[in-house]
Amino acid sequence: MNYKDTLLMPKTEFPMRGNLPQREPKVQAKWEEMDIYNKVQEHTNGRPSFILHDGPPYANGDIHVGHAENKILKDMIVRYKSMSGYHAPYVPGWDTHGLPIETALTKSGKVKRKEMSVAEFRKKCEEYALTQVDRQRNQFKRLGVRGDWENPYITLNKAYEARQIEVFGEMVKRGFIYKGLKPVYWSPSSESALAEAEIEYYDKRSASIYVAFQVKDGKGVLDQDVSIVIWTTTPWTIPANLGISVHPDLDYVVVEAEGRKLLVAQALVEQLEKELDWKDVSVLKTVKGKELEYIVAQHPFYDRESLVMLGDHVTTDAGTGCVHTAPGHGEDDFLVGKKYGLDVLCPVDDRGVMTSEAPGFEGIFYDEANKPITEKLQEAGALLKLSFITHSYPHDWRTKKPVIFRATAQWFASIKGMRGEMLAAIKEVNWIPNWGETRLFNMIKDREDWCISRQRAWGVPIPVFYAENGEPIMTEETIAHVVKLFREHGSNVWFERDARELLPEGFTSEHSPNGRFTKETDIMDVWFDSGSSHWSVLEEREDLSRPADLYLEGSDQYRGWFNSSLSTSVAITGKAPYQSVLSHGFVLDGEGRKMSKSIGNVMDPIKVMNQLGADIIRLWVSSVDYQSDVRVSDDILKQVAEVYRKIRNTLRFLLGNLNGFDPKANAVPFEELGKIDQYMLVKLNKLTDRVKKAYDEYQFLTVYNAIHNFCTIDLSSFYLDIAKDTLYIQAEDDIKRRSIQTVLYEALVSITKLTAPILAHTADEVWDYIPGVTEKSVQLTSMPDTVSYSGENQLLKDWDRFMDLRDEVLKALEEARNAKVIGKSLTASITLYPSENVKTWLEGIEDLNKLFIVSEAVIGGTKNEAPEGAAHYEHLAVAVKPAEGETCERCWVVTPEVGSDEKHPTLCASCAEIVAENYKN
Repeated sequence: MNYKDTLLMPKTEFPMRGNLPQREPKVQAKWEEMDIYNKVQEHTNGRPSFILHDGPPYANGDIHVGHAENKILKDMIVRYKSMSGYHAPYVPGWDTHGLPIETALTKSGKVKRKEMSVAEFRKKCEEYALTQVDRQRNQFKRLGVRGDWENPYITLNKAYEARQIEVFGEMVKRGFIYKGLKPVYWSPSSESALAEAEIEYYDKRSASIYVAFQVKDGKGVLDQDVSIVIWTTTPWTIPANLGISVHPDLDYVVVEAEGRKLLVAQALVEQLEKELDWKDVSVLKTVKGKELEYIVAQHPFYDRESLVMLGDHVTTDAGTGCVHTAPGHGEDDFLVGKKYGLDVLCPVDDRGVMTSEAPGFEGIFYDEANKPITEKLQEAGALLKLSFITHSYPHDWRTKKPVIFRATAQWFASIKGMRGEMLAAIKEVNWIPNWGETRLFNMIKDREDWCISRQRAWGVPIPVFYAENGEPIMTEETIAHVVKLFREHGSNVWFERDARELLPEGFTSEHSPNGRFTKETDIMDVWFDSGSSHWSVLEEREDLSRPADLYLEGSDQYRGWFNSSLSTSVAITGKAPYQSVLSHGFVLDGEGRKMSKSIGNVMDPIKVMNQLGADIIRLWVSSVDYQSDVRVSDDILKQVAEVYRKIRNTLRFLLGNLNGFDPKANAVPFEELGKIDQYMLVKLNKLTDRVKKAYDEYQFLTVYNAIHNFCTIDLSSFYLDIAKDTLYIQAEDDIKRRSIQTVLYEALVSITKLTAPILAHTADEVWDYIPGVTEKSVQLTSMPDTVSYSGENQLLKDWDRFMDLRDEVLKALEEARNAKVIGKSLTASITLYPSENVKTWLEGIEDLNKLFIVSEAVIGGTKNEAPEGAAHYEHLAVAVKPAEGETCERCWVVTPEVGSDEKHPTLCASCAEIVAENYKN
């Protein structure tokens, strides 16, 4: 007889290797067949709702690893919530308007923009956007993200656009919308105004010039031979100069330097001496800034005056303390110019080309005009110094090219008008991390306006009509009619019909006696599109509600979606659209560098899924401190894959050793379990409690570490190691074996559920093999309950103490192995000499040999009575020697009892008895 055939070795069809790239699509196919999203919604219907509102990614191109991190974080939260007592629908969305789609179509060569009407071009944009939505949808689904993919929200949808116009109308009602001439960020490369959220900062090399403006009328304060010195890094704005600003409270001095009399701030004289290489400088006069008000200087090369004005924006951080002021090219310039009645001169067109209002430079691109303007200043004797500096400069977030400040007529939403409400609303929100509150608060507290108009074709039109005299028309009646048209036809109707057809039937206006009307051609800022989603989606859909429980996006969205959503929501409801806001950092490469195609360090999630599987990406997301910037590389993912392998192997071992176990018939009550089995259930209970609390607090790294450590340390390195003997050797229905199987079953079910939000595919794959479960998917179950066991605190205390003793025994065995005293631990016999306070307790523990995985374990005297040669540790001394006897062919224990049963000469007495019992029939 081959006695090893009688071992109850683990049996399972669950595959050892993950082969995730091949297996995950099969799991997803099962989800599709089950209609898992709707099955989960039906299962959780009637529970309290939890709404995580999806910030819409832009529909253009394949997803990147940042998209993957964002969507997986959301998916983990939604999956957990639906398993922990909530109804958590998740509606993904897409942002589908804007310049990148226009550019992609134009560059493709397939669309001849100039040969199309605006309406025809917009149709092409819509078609392109929807193909990109389909492309990204499939990629997000491949990540295992569960959502209402068949009914997402898309900002170009008719209902969405209609709701967006409602938001605009409500803001009009409250007086927050107006049109005005103001300097705004202007992108010559996009030929459009930009909002602050569309600005990125990159280093730029700029000309740095110091220019002298000769005094024309000193008002009795300055002589006409004095020149006021300004400094600027935008020489191209000198043709637009209409004034010079000084601070009323600063001291200014007239100095004589290099044969000229020059006015600068007193605090900057020493710095300017070095910068302009002045020698033998003498101070001729000191005046307060407020004394310089209304002094008139001469423009350096135009027959134009430059007025000296007072402005609190002037500082001595850099420059001269006298600020070149061009009201058409700067916000502070505009405001101080408005105060003093200056014109708004802006001699630069939409494409960034100088106009005829800049004589001598017309037709030159603004940046290229720096050189001839500087040469003109030199020729006029006004240039004191030209150098070049590299500094952080605003760029268009789409084209990555520099922007300028340019005064144009634009539509604005007044942030100033609702600022108090917004700041109050911010304080009512739960910000994670909490510095998010300060960050958004500071962005809002000094903000005046939001430029919401764009000079593009592909977007939601601003629903304003103009009367014959140019008067804007945006009444409750006209806006309601546009809402109705958009809901029926979509926003393209604005470009397909003339103004009269878009107005309510019979509409008249005193400003249009002839009944003629025109319509606005600007579209809305795309941030107004996405920022209206709380109304266009959460209010529109029956399965959702506002405010959302959570917004979760990258930290760049404090100036983007978090900001625009707050603005529109407070404007129409007085409240924030979200109860909590959670932000995450950016994904960097393994060396902490920003990912860049030019560097070649971009991590493609699609490629990773094809090589390693989506669950590896999901596990990586859980393994990082996502609230900061995180790193990813091939090596990092390999480490994560190794952790995945350990978790999978643990689950496989648990499954394999439940062969023949029926949880209803074979489970052992807690009170009847062995002490160590009770201990492991208590440890499992502590794991469950810790993991659920971590999920509740969005601390996924804690979840990752807790589950990984439990699988590798508590289970694999301890409990499963010592359980093998009982599992493989004892009779199938032996109470000790069933006791262990009870623990294994509880551990398997709990770990599968606890990992389900992260390892979405693997957990569902495991679930199919667990005996006794009736649900078709782990997603249709609840998180394991946290159980309270009688006497658990003392049990933990006792067995945690045992674990400390075990560590000392393992050290002694390792030392004996290194000294060639023993081979494997099962060849050893150990005698323990515990300290007095441990001895009595240790004597009450059964099967010490099995707990230490040795052939014999006995307790000798106390630690002080240990023989010479015993290894001494903190709690006990250990004497190790080779076990006496023969090795049992079945259980591998070394014992003199081998052969005591003449029918089974190669077995120990225990195995002989078990075999005899198994084969008695």
